[in-house]
Amino acid sequence: MYPAIFLDRDGVIIENRPNYVRTWADVEIYPQALEALAKLSKSAYKLVMVTNQSGIGRGLISFEAADEINQKLLTEIQASGGRIDGVFMCPHAPADNCACRKPAPGLLLQAADALSLDLSRSYMIGDALTDLQAGLAAGVKQVMLVRTGRGADQEVLSAAAELDPFPAYTDLSAAIADLLQI
Repeated sequence: MYPAIFLDRDGVIIENRPNYVRTWADVEIYPQALEALAKLSKSAYKLVMVTNQSGIGRGLISFEAADEINQKLLTEIQASGGRIDGVFMCPHAPADNCACRKPAPGLLLQAADALSLDLSRSYMIGDALTDLQAGLAAGVKQVMLVRTGRGADQEVLSAAAELDPFPAYTDLSAAIADLLQI
């Protein structure tokens, strides 16, 4: 069983888009995220991207196009010395009430089963309270918020105070530096 670091995509690795990431042209990778992933690639953690992509369920983008964007992102991450060991994507709209859309833990549980992950030794890093809620529901050791994407706005919501205290970081690079103590 491996420990893992679960990473949300939009707002953590790439910039959020109010009208959804629909094409590769919409993708803007955070340079500090590429650096952080390169540092993480040398760690013993499995690195897993877990992403809600409701644009698929809303008919704004096909599953195949979303998967192609993820594959191109993985290529860019690898070209920068990083790695992602698995990508798990929820294609459903919020109204579908599926088990995989965060804040439900389904994506993390799917990944744990597929990649032999020990959730009790794993971390979830996201820019939204739903990311943290998914991690907590899955039983990860620690959830972490980054202030990129929606994180700064999410951190001050009253719902944030209802969660167990969690660390918040400027960006993925700062979160990884703290996690790895580098």
